[in-house]
Amino acid sequence: MIQRLLFLALIFTTTCKNSTQPDQVKASLNKNYNDFLENYYKQRLNFFPIEATYAGDSTFNNLLPNDISQEYKKSLKDFYAKIAMEMKAFDYASMTEDDKMSYDLLKWECDIKLKESALEKELLPLNQFESMHLIMGTFASGKGSQPFKTIKDYDNWLQRLDAYSIWLDTALVNMKHGISKKIVLPASLTLKMIPQFEDLSSQTVSDHLFNQPIKNLPASFDNREKTRLATAFETMIGEKLLPRFRTMRDFLKKEYLAASRKTSGFGDLPFGKEYYDDQIKLHTTTNMTAEEIHQLGLNEVERLSNEMKKVMEQVGFKGTLKEFFDHVRTKKELMPFTNPQQVIDNFNAIHDRMKPNLSKLFDVTPKTRFEVRRTEAFREASASAEYIQGTFDGSRPGVFYVPIPDVKKYNVYGDEDLFLHEAIPGHHYQVSLQQENSKLPSFRKNLWYTAYGEGWALYSESLGKELGLYTDPFQYFGMLGAEMHRAIRLVVDSGIHSKAWSREKAIQYSLDHEAESEESIVAEVERYMAWPGQALGYKIGQLKILELRNKLQEKQGKRFDIKKFHNDVLMHGCLPLAVLENTLLSTN
Repeated sequence: MIQRLLFLALIFTTTCKNSTQPDQVKASLNKNYNDFLENYYKQRLNFFPIEATYAGDSTFNNLLPNDISQEYKKSLKDFYAKIAMEMKAFDYASMTEDDKMSYDLLKWECDIKLKESALEKELLPLNQFESMHLIMGTFASGKGSQPFKTIKDYDNWLQRLDAYSIWLDTALVNMKHGISKKIVLPASLTLKMIPQFEDLSSQTVSDHLFNQPIKNLPASFDNREKTRLATAFETMIGEKLLPRFRTMRDFLKKEYLAASRKTSGFGDLPFGKEYYDDQIKLHTTTNMTAEEIHQLGLNEVERLSNEMKKVMEQVGFKGTLKEFFDHVRTKKELMPFTNPQQVIDNFNAIHDRMKPNLSKLFDVTPKTRFEVRRTEAFREASASAEYIQGTFDGSRPGVFYVPIPDVKKYNVYGDEDLFLHEAIPGHHYQVSLQQENSKLPSFRKNLWYTAYGEGWALYSESLGKELGLYTDPFQYFGMLGAEMHRAIRLVVDSGIHSKAWSREKAIQYSLDHEAESEESIVAEVERYMAWPGQALGYKIGQLKILELRNKLQEKQGKRFDIKKFHNDVLMHGCLPLAVLENTLLSTN
């Protein structure tokens, strides 16, 4: 492959100097470059088949690579090293701007993956927030991204479950090895995982979460197939999954908890500092240091505190800002629901209120359908609200999942803001438009950078007043609170992982500066502990998009078109922030 591409590059260089038909040669080279990108995307999905499932590509729905094995790590490293080498065959200088952008993004991907391969992340295969057992549980519910419409769908899932049983065996071995090397989770995270595996272990086969697809067998299946599949699921759950869930539960309770760390941050691990520095770069797409991020967070917390005090004065509250937080947390009028469906209905009502104003800010909107759902019960207690993308072909909608562990304590003060972020025009617009963009190479339709994707969603929260929302001061306070929440993340995430902050110090700092409930704050802090650096991208991305909007408004004056600005931000899909800035400022 590399020899063929080098030969093509040599032909291109020579022909451009001597031929009278350079356009034909350029078109030929461009086709080879596009073929290379497409082949990269297809080969990559063998390593990350769950991404294909999320995108609605059923080709890989039976696969679940053992991505915590040494064999997988080596294969993935070799794959990205091969891609990085093959890229050198193409003449970057002769590319179009769009092709250069794809080249730069792929080079970024190769560099990140090759750096990650040197770290022993596989010794921490599970956590309470973002982990394989949670993904597979969501798929198993029959309401997630794994389809259950055809007999092949059911057989694909059985093959994936067979691979999952092997994955669980490897996870157990890796965690035991992690104990010997002192590469273990903090104890508080282990404590949150135990009930998750207890729940998966205690259900009977017939009532098990993983048996839900059998309870919803399509009527079109003939009786022989129904019987075969029911027996296969019973065997898979009873003989392979339940024993492994119970083994993991017992291991967590009897061995891993005692060996778990008392410290909270990755800085306490042998590769912790290097890993956190890499995660900062990955999730912010900048060269900022942990110290710079920490200081930015402190500055933003101070600014937003002053804005919050204005709302406190507006509603006539007498007391300190911290007392106002407690007032908002406990205000009965802000906890009006008695049935979880009322929470879902409220989000749909928010959508209806903003619909008339969306066309004022956007003239390109997704074709992909959208809906709001309650988070599945087995993961609800530790889950945050989230958006799960629809399929590329539009057959499955984008879904905004809302955890409602206790509806009587559900506080609505931030619901308008939350809808703007997770749903419309936040993640649903950004992700769906990226997937639907026929001009992007396939690998870019599924590309994700936290600073861009979450930065866009946080920027979307600031559009509430322009969309007819935030007329209630408590809902506007919810927006400020959500932005404060992301500013606090800069302080707390960097504090935990680079300044040896304890879990308790991080929780107290959050309680002192935002109105989220203590239960929610504990879950969030433990999320940062499990997923270093990810929480940093939101605020850094939002600030960059706001900065670019302000720059273009100043530059263009009355010519500034907010709809065009939004199109320009979204049209290229996910980009590192420096690439986004260069693209917007050089073309406007």
